[in-house]
Amino acid sequence: MNAKPAAKAPAKKAEKKNVEPEGQLLHLVFGGELEDVSEVTFRDLAKLDVVGFYPNYAEAHRAWLGKARETIDHAQMRYFIVHLHRLLDPDA
Repeated sequence: MNAKPAAKAPAKKAEKKNVEPEGQLLHLVFGGELEDVSEVTFRDLAKLDVVGFYPNYAEAHRAWLGKARETIDHAQMRYFIVHLHRLLDPDA
């Protein structure tokens, strides 16, 4: 008997989720003390902490996480990531 070789299963394409396209996608990380944690109204705009601008979400997230961990004991402090590239080019 001549057995046919087993057919190979088609190769699965690697799924990429939440992956940004190549290139510079500006993100801003900033935060401050909120008047009320149920809203995004800052107590004093002059005291906002601008952490920095980052070329991609991964770097912005690392910076955000660092600041969030630093201020974990202050319940009114919140840090945010703003996707500046979406504001600059909404079609991107």
